Amino acid sequence: MWIERDITALLTNNQGVYAQILIGPRQCGKSTLLSLLAKGNMQEVTFDDFQARRLADSDPALFFAQYPPPLILDEIQYAPQLFPEIKQIIDRHKKEKLLLSNPTPVKTLFYITGSNQILLDKQVKETLVGRASYFHLNTLSVHEILRAFPKIDINEILFRGGWPELYTNKQLDPIKYINDYIRNYIEKDIVTSAGIIKKKEFHTVLGMLAARTGNLLNHSALAKDSGVKSITVQEWISVLERTSLLYLLPPMESNLNKRLTKSPKVYFLDTGLTTRLQGWMEKQPLMNSPQAGALFETLVLAEIVKCKLNFGTNWKLSLWRTKEGEEIDFLIETGQGRMIALDAKLSIHGADPVPLPPSFSKTFPNVKELILVTYGGKRLQLSKTCHQVPLSELTQFLLHW
Repeated sequence: MWIERDITALLTNNQGVYAQILIGPRQCGKSTLLSLLAKGNMQEVTFDDFQARRLADSDPALFFAQYPPPLILDEIQYAPQLFPEIKQIIDRHKKEKLLLSNPTPVKTLFYITGSNQILLDKQVKETLVGRASYFHLNTLSVHEILRAFPKIDINEILFRGGWPELYTNKQLDPIKYINDYIRNYIEKDIVTSAGIIKKKEFHTVLGMLAARTGNLLNHSALAKDSGVKSITVQEWISVLERTSLLYLLPPMESNLNKRLTKSPKVYFLDTGLTTRLQGWMEKQPLMNSPQAGALFETLVLAEIVKCKLNFGTNWKLSLWRTKEGEEIDFLIETGQGRMIALDAKLSIHGADPVPLPPSFSKTFPNVKELILVTYGGKRLQLSKTCHQVPLSELTQFLLHW
Protein backbone atom coordinates (compact mmCIF):
# COMPACT_ATOMS: atom_id res chain seq x y z
CA MET A 1 0.00 0.00 0.00
CA TRP A 2 1.22 3.47 -0.89
CA ILE A 3 0.47 6.38 1.45
CA GLU A 4 0.10 9.61 -0.53
CA ARG A 5 2.67 12.22 0.45
CA ASP A 6 1.88 15.92 0.68
CA ILE A 7 5.20 16.93 -0.88
CA THR A 8 4.30 15.21 -4.18
CA ALA A 9 2.81 18.33 -5.78
CA LEU A 10 5.85 20.40 -4.81
CA LEU A 11 8.18 17.93 -6.55
CA THR A 12 5.93 17.45 -9.58
CA ASN A 13 5.56 21.17 -10.18
CA ASN A 14 9.30 21.81 -9.90
CA GLN A 15 10.09 21.93 -13.61
CA GLY A 16 13.13 23.21 -15.46
CA VAL A 17 15.86 21.65 -13.30
CA TYR A 18 18.20 18.80 -14.14
CA ALA A 19 18.49 17.40 -10.62
CA GLN A 20 16.09 17.16 -7.70
CA ILE A 21 17.57 16.21 -4.34
CA LEU A 22 15.30 14.84 -1.62
CA ILE A 23 16.85 14.83 1.85
CA GLY A 24 15.43 13.20 4.95
CA PRO A 25 15.90 10.51 7.60
CA ARG A 26 16.30 6.87 6.65
CA GLN A 27 13.09 4.93 6.05
CA CYS A 28 10.86 8.01 5.77
CA GLY A 29 9.80 7.10 2.20
CA LYS A 30 12.15 9.10 -0.05
CA SER A 31 13.10 6.45 -2.62
CA THR A 32 9.55 5.04 -2.82
CA LEU A 33 8.18 8.51 -3.53
CA LEU A 34 10.72 9.23 -6.26
CA SER A 35 10.14 5.82 -7.86
CA LEU A 36 6.44 6.63 -8.12
CA LEU A 37 7.14 10.08 -9.56
CA ALA A 38 9.45 8.54 -12.18
CA LYS A 39 6.59 6.23 -13.29
CA GLY A 40 8.99 3.52 -14.38
CA ASN A 41 10.89 5.83 -16.76
CA MET A 42 14.05 5.95 -14.67
CA GLN A 43 16.41 3.22 -13.62
CA GLU A 44 17.11 3.18 -9.89
CA VAL A 45 20.50 2.58 -8.30
CA THR A 46 20.88 2.34 -4.53
CA PHE A 47 24.26 2.85 -2.93
CA ASP A 48 23.37 0.59 -0.07
CA ASP A 49 24.44 -1.96 -2.71
CA PHE A 50 28.17 -2.51 -2.23
CA GLN A 51 28.82 -3.36 -5.90
CA ALA A 52 27.18 -0.17 -7.15
CA ARG A 53 29.04 1.86 -4.55
CA ARG A 54 32.40 0.32 -5.50
CA LEU A 55 31.89 1.03 -9.22
CA ALA A 56 30.81 4.61 -8.51
CA ASP A 57 33.87 5.23 -6.34
CA SER A 58 36.42 3.59 -8.65
CA ASP A 59 35.22 4.83 -12.06
CA PRO A 60 32.39 7.41 -12.13
CA ALA A 61 32.51 7.74 -15.93
CA LEU A 62 32.12 3.97 -16.35
CA PHE A 63 29.30 4.00 -13.81
CA PHE A 64 27.29 6.44 -15.94
CA ALA A 65 28.17 4.52 -19.09
CA GLN A 66 26.50 1.50 -17.51
CA TYR A 67 23.71 3.53 -15.90
CA PRO A 68 22.96 6.46 -18.23
CA PRO A 69 20.54 9.13 -17.01
CA PRO A 70 17.71 9.67 -16.34
CA LEU A 71 18.39 7.97 -13.03
CA ILE A 72 17.23 7.68 -9.46
CA LEU A 73 20.32 7.67 -7.24
CA ASP A 74 19.43 6.47 -3.74
CA GLU A 75 21.58 7.31 -0.68
CA ILE A 76 24.14 9.14 -2.80
CA GLN A 77 26.17 10.30 0.19
CA TYR A 78 27.90 6.90 -0.02
CA ALA A 79 29.14 7.62 -3.57
CA PRO A 80 30.82 11.04 -3.29
CA GLN A 81 32.95 10.51 -6.40
CA LEU A 82 29.82 10.81 -8.57
CA PHE A 83 29.19 14.47 -7.83
CA PRO A 84 31.81 15.95 -10.20
CA GLU A 85 30.61 13.60 -12.94
CA ILE A 86 26.97 14.61 -12.35
CA LYS A 87 28.04 18.25 -12.63
CA GLN A 88 29.72 17.53 -15.99
CA ILE A 89 26.68 15.69 -17.34
CA ILE A 90 24.35 18.55 -16.38
CA ASP A 91 26.69 21.19 -17.81
CA ARG A 92 26.98 19.23 -21.05
CA HIS A 93 23.19 19.09 -21.41
CA LYS A 94 22.98 22.83 -20.73
CA LYS A 95 25.49 23.61 -23.49
CA GLU A 96 23.78 21.31 -25.97
CA LYS A 97 20.45 22.97 -25.31
CA LEU A 98 21.93 26.43 -25.94
CA LEU A 99 22.92 25.34 -29.45
CA LEU A 100 19.40 24.23 -30.39
CA SER A 101 17.24 26.66 -32.35
CA ASN A 102 14.07 25.19 -30.83
CA PRO A 103 15.12 23.79 -27.46
CA THR A 104 12.82 21.32 -25.77
CA PRO A 105 11.80 21.80 -22.12
CA VAL A 106 14.35 20.74 -19.53
CA LYS A 107 13.74 17.24 -18.23
CA THR A 108 14.99 16.04 -14.88
CA LEU A 109 18.04 13.81 -15.35
CA PHE A 110 18.57 12.89 -11.73
CA TYR A 111 16.33 12.20 -8.79
CA ILE A 112 18.70 11.97 -5.83
CA THR A 113 18.05 10.94 -2.23
CA GLY A 114 20.24 11.32 0.81
CA SER A 115 19.67 10.55 4.48
CA ASN A 116 22.94 11.84 5.88
CA GLN A 117 23.12 15.60 5.45
CA ILE A 118 26.46 15.71 7.26
CA LEU A 119 28.05 13.88 4.33
CA LEU A 120 25.88 15.59 1.73
CA ASP A 121 26.86 19.05 2.92
CA LYS A 122 30.49 18.27 2.18
CA GLN A 123 29.75 17.17 -1.39
CA VAL A 124 26.64 18.78 -2.85
CA LYS A 125 27.43 22.37 -1.91
CA GLU A 126 30.73 22.24 -3.76
CA THR A 127 29.53 20.71 -7.03
CA LEU A 128 25.80 21.17 -7.69
CA VAL A 129 25.26 24.81 -6.72
CA GLY A 130 22.74 26.28 -9.17
CA ARG A 131 22.19 22.91 -10.81
CA ALA A 132 19.76 21.23 -8.42
CA SER A 133 16.66 21.88 -6.34
CA TYR A 134 16.56 20.70 -2.75
CA PHE A 135 13.60 19.37 -0.78
CA HIS A 136 13.22 17.89 2.68
CA LEU A 137 10.98 14.96 3.55
CA ASN A 138 10.42 13.65 7.05
CA THR A 139 8.28 10.86 8.45
CA LEU A 140 4.52 10.86 7.83
CA SER A 141 2.51 13.79 9.12
CA VAL A 142 -0.76 13.33 10.99
CA HIS A 143 -2.48 14.78 7.93
CA GLU A 144 -0.98 12.10 5.66
CA ILE A 145 -1.72 9.25 8.07
CA LEU A 146 -5.36 10.24 8.65
CA ARG A 147 -5.97 10.62 4.92
CA ALA A 148 -4.90 7.00 4.45
CA PHE A 149 -6.35 5.65 7.72
CA PRO A 150 -9.24 7.94 8.78
CA LYS A 151 -10.22 5.83 11.81
CA ILE A 152 -6.82 5.63 13.47
CA ASP A 153 -6.48 7.21 16.93
CA ILE A 154 -4.12 10.08 17.59
CA ASN A 155 -2.58 8.16 20.51
CA GLU A 156 -1.64 5.37 18.07
CA ILE A 157 0.12 7.93 15.87
CA LEU A 158 1.83 9.46 18.88
CA PHE A 159 3.16 6.03 19.94
CA ARG A 160 4.13 4.68 16.49
CA GLY A 161 5.32 7.95 14.99
CA GLY A 162 5.30 8.49 11.24
CA TRP A 163 7.39 5.61 9.88
CA PRO A 164 5.53 4.52 6.71
CA GLU A 165 6.31 0.81 7.11
CA LEU A 166 4.63 0.70 10.51
CA TYR A 167 1.35 1.60 8.77
CA THR A 168 1.68 -0.35 5.53
CA ASN A 169 2.96 -3.54 7.19
CA LYS A 170 0.87 -4.28 10.27
CA GLN A 171 2.98 -7.36 11.08
CA LEU A 172 5.88 -5.17 12.16
CA ASP A 173 6.41 -4.64 15.87
CA PRO A 174 6.87 -0.86 16.31
CA ILE A 175 9.12 -1.32 19.35
CA LYS A 176 11.52 -3.65 17.56
CA TYR A 177 11.36 -1.59 14.36
CA ILE A 178 12.36 1.65 16.08
CA ASN A 179 14.92 -0.11 18.27
CA ASP A 180 16.57 -1.40 15.09
CA TYR A 181 16.40 2.10 13.62
CA ILE A 182 18.17 3.58 16.64
CA ARG A 183 20.84 0.88 16.58
CA ASN A 184 21.46 0.69 12.83
CA TYR A 185 20.97 4.28 11.72
CA ILE A 186 21.48 6.64 14.65
CA GLU A 187 24.11 4.73 16.63
CA LYS A 188 26.07 3.54 13.56
CA ASP A 189 25.49 5.72 10.52
CA ILE A 190 25.12 9.13 12.16
CA VAL A 191 27.64 8.54 14.94
CA THR A 192 30.26 7.28 12.47
CA SER A 193 29.81 10.04 9.88
CA ALA A 194 29.93 12.72 12.58
CA GLY A 195 33.12 11.27 14.03
CA ILE A 196 31.57 10.78 17.48
CA ILE A 197 33.90 8.71 19.67
CA LYS A 198 31.96 8.71 22.96
CA LYS A 199 29.14 6.51 21.70
CA LYS A 200 27.80 5.54 25.12
CA GLU A 201 27.67 9.15 26.24
CA PHE A 202 26.02 10.16 22.97
CA HIS A 203 23.26 7.61 23.55
CA THR A 204 22.82 8.95 27.09
CA VAL A 205 22.41 12.52 25.81
CA LEU A 206 20.01 11.27 23.12
CA GLY A 207 17.79 9.75 25.82
CA MET A 208 17.98 12.88 27.94
CA LEU A 209 16.92 15.01 24.98
CA ALA A 210 13.94 12.72 24.42
CA ALA A 211 12.97 13.12 28.07
CA ARG A 212 13.15 16.90 27.62
CA THR A 213 11.24 17.18 24.34
CA GLY A 214 8.96 20.21 24.40
CA ASN A 215 11.12 21.96 27.01
CA LEU A 216 13.60 24.82 26.97
CA LEU A 217 17.06 23.68 25.95
CA ASN A 218 19.73 23.94 28.63
CA HIS A 219 23.14 22.78 27.41
CA SER A 220 24.76 23.18 30.80
CA ALA A 221 22.19 20.98 32.56
CA LEU A 222 22.54 18.30 29.89
CA ALA A 223 26.32 18.43 30.19
CA LYS A 224 26.21 18.19 33.98
CA ASP A 225 23.76 15.27 34.01
CA SER A 226 25.61 13.33 31.30
CA GLY A 227 29.19 14.05 32.34
CA VAL A 228 29.99 15.49 28.90
CA LYS A 229 31.35 18.96 28.16
CA SER A 230 28.76 21.57 27.20
CA ILE A 231 30.47 22.28 23.86
CA THR A 232 30.28 18.56 23.03
CA VAL A 233 26.56 18.48 23.83
CA GLN A 234 26.05 21.46 21.52
CA GLU A 235 27.93 19.67 18.73
CA TRP A 236 25.84 16.52 19.14
CA ILE A 237 22.60 18.49 19.10
CA SER A 238 23.75 20.18 15.89
CA VAL A 239 24.34 16.73 14.36
CA LEU A 240 20.82 15.61 15.28
CA GLU A 241 19.41 18.83 13.82
CA ARG A 242 21.24 18.39 10.52
CA THR A 243 20.00 14.81 10.21
CA SER A 244 16.37 16.00 10.61
CA LEU A 245 15.76 14.08 13.82
CA LEU A 246 15.74 17.07 16.14
CA TYR A 247 14.26 20.55 15.82
CA LEU A 248 15.20 23.63 17.84
CA LEU A 249 12.36 26.14 17.97
CA PRO A 250 13.97 29.57 18.36
CA PRO A 251 12.57 32.22 20.68
CA MET A 252 11.01 35.25 19.06
CA GLU A 253 13.40 38.15 18.85
CA SER A 254 11.84 41.49 19.68
CA ASN A 255 13.37 44.80 20.58
CA LEU A 256 9.98 45.78 22.00
CA ASN A 257 10.14 43.33 24.90
CA LYS A 258 13.38 42.84 26.83
CA ARG A 259 11.74 40.24 29.09
CA LEU A 260 11.60 37.49 26.45
CA THR A 261 13.56 34.30 27.05
CA LYS A 262 16.54 33.72 24.78
CA SER A 263 16.56 29.91 25.01
CA PRO A 264 15.09 27.70 22.25
CA LYS A 265 12.86 24.73 22.86
CA VAL A 266 14.01 21.28 21.79
CA TYR A 267 11.72 18.84 19.97
CA PHE A 268 12.07 15.54 18.16
CA LEU A 269 10.41 15.45 14.74
CA ASP A 270 8.98 11.97 15.23
CA THR A 271 7.11 11.02 18.38
CA GLY A 272 7.57 7.28 17.74
CA LEU A 273 11.32 7.74 18.04
CA THR A 274 10.78 9.93 21.11
CA THR A 275 8.56 7.45 22.95
CA ARG A 276 11.01 4.64 22.22
CA LEU A 277 13.95 6.65 23.54
CA GLN A 278 11.87 7.44 26.63
CA GLY A 279 11.35 3.71 27.14
CA TRP A 280 7.58 3.40 26.68
CA MET A 281 6.35 -0.11 25.81
CA GLU A 282 2.58 0.55 25.62
CA LYS A 283 0.55 3.55 24.54
CA GLN A 284 -2.06 3.63 27.31
CA PRO A 285 0.35 4.13 30.25
CA LEU A 286 2.06 6.78 28.11
CA MET A 287 -1.18 8.69 27.64
CA ASN A 288 -1.76 8.68 31.40
CA SER A 289 1.76 9.85 32.24
CA PRO A 290 3.03 13.34 33.07
CA GLN A 291 5.00 13.28 29.78
CA ALA A 292 1.86 13.01 27.63
CA GLY A 293 1.43 16.78 27.38
CA ALA A 294 4.98 17.41 26.17
CA LEU A 295 4.72 14.53 23.69
CA PHE A 296 1.48 15.92 22.29
CA GLU A 297 3.13 19.34 21.99
CA THR A 298 5.98 17.60 20.14
CA LEU A 299 3.47 16.01 17.75
CA VAL A 300 1.91 19.43 17.07
CA LEU A 301 5.30 21.03 16.41
CA ALA A 302 6.22 18.19 14.06
CA GLU A 303 2.95 18.67 12.17
CA ILE A 304 3.65 22.38 11.69
CA VAL A 305 7.23 21.75 10.51
CA LYS A 306 6.17 18.97 8.12
CA CYS A 307 3.39 21.15 6.71
CA LYS A 308 5.95 23.91 6.10
CA LEU A 309 8.34 21.54 4.31
CA ASN A 310 5.75 19.52 2.38
CA PHE A 311 3.99 22.55 0.93
CA GLY A 312 7.06 24.75 0.47
CA THR A 313 5.89 27.69 2.57
CA ASN A 314 8.16 30.49 3.77
CA TRP A 315 6.80 30.50 7.29
CA LYS A 316 9.02 31.60 10.13
CA LEU A 317 8.46 29.58 13.31
CA SER A 318 9.27 30.67 16.84
CA LEU A 319 8.10 30.51 20.46
CA TRP A 320 7.08 33.41 22.66
CA ARG A 321 7.95 33.19 26.35
CA THR A 322 8.70 35.83 28.95
CA LYS A 323 11.07 35.41 31.86
CA GLU A 324 7.99 35.56 34.10
CA GLY A 325 6.57 32.41 32.48
CA GLU A 326 3.97 33.86 30.09
CA GLU A 327 4.10 31.68 27.00
CA ILE A 328 2.67 30.93 23.57
CA ASP A 329 3.89 27.59 22.25
CA PHE A 330 4.14 28.41 18.55
CA LEU A 331 4.18 31.60 16.49
CA ILE A 332 3.99 31.33 12.72
CA GLU A 333 4.88 34.43 10.71
CA THR A 334 3.35 33.80 7.29
CA GLY A 335 4.50 36.99 5.58
CA GLN A 336 3.03 40.44 4.92
CA GLY A 337 3.01 41.03 8.68
CA ARG A 338 0.57 38.16 9.35
CA MET A 339 1.07 35.99 12.41
CA ILE A 340 -0.66 32.94 13.90
CA ALA A 341 -0.42 32.20 17.62
CA LEU A 342 -0.97 28.56 18.66
CA ASP A 343 -0.95 26.57 21.89
CA ALA A 344 -0.99 22.76 22.12
CA LYS A 345 -3.60 21.41 24.55
CA LEU A 346 -3.88 17.69 25.29
CA SER A 347 -7.67 17.82 25.52
CA ILE A 348 -9.67 14.82 24.31
CA HIS A 349 -13.06 16.44 23.69
CA GLY A 350 -12.31 20.14 23.69
CA ALA A 351 -10.75 22.97 25.65
CA ASP A 352 -11.78 25.97 27.66
CA PRO A 353 -11.03 29.36 26.10
CA VAL A 354 -7.62 30.82 26.88
CA PRO A 355 -6.89 34.55 26.48
CA LEU A 356 -3.80 35.89 24.80
CA PRO A 357 -1.22 37.08 27.37
CA PRO A 358 -1.71 40.84 27.90
CA SER A 359 1.95 41.66 27.23
CA PHE A 360 1.77 39.74 23.94
CA SER A 361 -1.38 41.57 22.85
CA LYS A 362 0.26 44.89 23.70
CA THR A 363 3.26 44.04 21.50
CA PHE A 364 1.26 42.44 18.66
CA PRO A 365 -2.17 44.14 18.56
CA ASN A 366 -2.90 42.73 15.08
CA VAL A 367 -3.01 39.14 16.43
CA LYS A 368 -6.63 38.90 17.55
CA GLU A 369 -6.94 35.28 18.68
CA LEU A 370 -5.12 32.30 20.12
CA ILE A 371 -5.49 28.96 18.32
CA LEU A 372 -5.73 25.99 20.68
CA VAL A 373 -4.61 22.81 18.92
CA THR A 374 -6.36 19.96 20.71
CA TYR A 375 -6.10 16.18 20.68
CA GLY A 376 -9.76 15.79 19.75
CA GLY A 377 -13.03 17.66 19.59
CA LYS A 378 -14.30 19.84 16.77
CA ARG A 379 -13.22 23.11 15.27
CA LEU A 380 -14.96 25.78 17.36
CA GLN A 381 -14.84 29.47 18.14
CA LEU A 382 -14.51 29.29 21.93
CA SER A 383 -14.53 33.06 22.47
CA LYS A 384 -13.86 36.26 20.58
CA THR A 385 -10.14 35.74 21.12
CA CYS A 386 -9.82 31.93 21.18
CA HIS A 387 -10.34 29.32 18.44
CA GLN A 388 -10.14 25.54 18.88
CA VAL A 389 -8.68 23.39 16.07
CA PRO A 390 -8.21 19.62 16.49
CA LEU A 391 -4.82 18.27 15.41
CA SER A 392 -6.53 16.25 12.67
CA GLU A 393 -7.49 19.51 10.93
CA LEU A 394 -4.37 21.57 11.68
CA THR A 395 -2.67 21.26 8.28
CA GLN A 396 -5.77 22.32 6.35
CA PHE A 397 -6.39 25.14 8.81
CA LEU A 398 -2.85 26.50 8.37
CA LEU A 399 -2.91 26.22 4.58
CA HIS A 400 -6.15 28.19 4.36
CA TRP A 401 -5.32 30.79 7.01
